[in-house]
Amino acid sequence: MTSSSELTETIRQWMDVITTRSMQERSHFVKATGLSLPQFGILMHLYYSKNCGISHLGEHMDISAPAASQIVDRLVQHGLVERTEDPNDRRAKQLTLTPKGRELIETGIVARTRWVDELAASLSPENYDAVASTLAMLTEAVRRLEQSEINKL
Repeated sequence: MTSSSELTETIRQWMDVITTRSMQERSHFVKATGLSLPQFGILMHLYYSKNCGISHLGEHMDISAPAASQIVDRLVQHGLVERTEDPNDRRAKQLTLTPKGRELIETGIVARTRWVDELAASLSPENYDAVASTLAMLTEAVRRLEQSEINKL
């Protein structure tokens, strides 16, 4: 029987391997696009949040609003981000991905996770159910933790 500390260590090792591989794939893709990691991070945030303002981006990226604005300026120049007037505050701008920006991020997601297909193919069919079930349990546990943290706020 596996102890709690052994399980924790196994999960940590899995997390380290997955995080490292995912970051390597993301880094390769970002370098190939000619963007910086902060630029790509903003594009990813916009992809998942749909739209937001400069101050929100600054907070999310832990940078000043002027620094976020400079990064966004370059993304606008590349045709990846669009600025529109915020309907609730005419002084503020809302940022959204352009179709070109959305396509870039979707291509990046595919590139970053392509190796997962290879990982799944490397498993024997006898292990499919056990791996799928275990990962589903872990995913659900993480979601419960996230919801618990949100509820605390």
